Amino acid sequence: QVQLVESGGGLVQAGGSLRLSCAASGRAFNTYVMGWFRQAPGKEREFVARISKFGITKYYADSVNGRFTISRDNVLNTLYLQMNSLKADDTAIYYCAAGPFGASSLGTYNYWGQGTQVTVSL
Repeated sequence: QVQLVESGGGLVQAGGSLRLSCAASGRAFNTYVMGWFRQAPGKEREFVARISKFGITKYYADSVNGRFTISRDNVLNTLYLQMNSLKADDTAIYYCAAGPFGASSLGTYNYWGQGTQVTVSL
């Protein structure tokens, strides 16, 4: 098992930046593909980005590609999401997730954090 705790959310103006962190504890961090998802009010949870076990391969949703960067530190057991050029549409609760074969769908992740709120004001 792995436990995930997100942090770094907050209120930011459009065009600004935030860096989310996800601290992992439990089973070896580098045995999991890690992903970021988000859920806006009234909408389904959606894929944002994912990163392979050793950080070699990264995938992004079209809506964030070029603005967000996913990374991981397997020594610190931490996942990151650097978010730049934020837009009002990025407002959501952001969740990190871990899975041995994580892809872009929610069902491929076994473990989830509690989420951190990101609010982008105009």
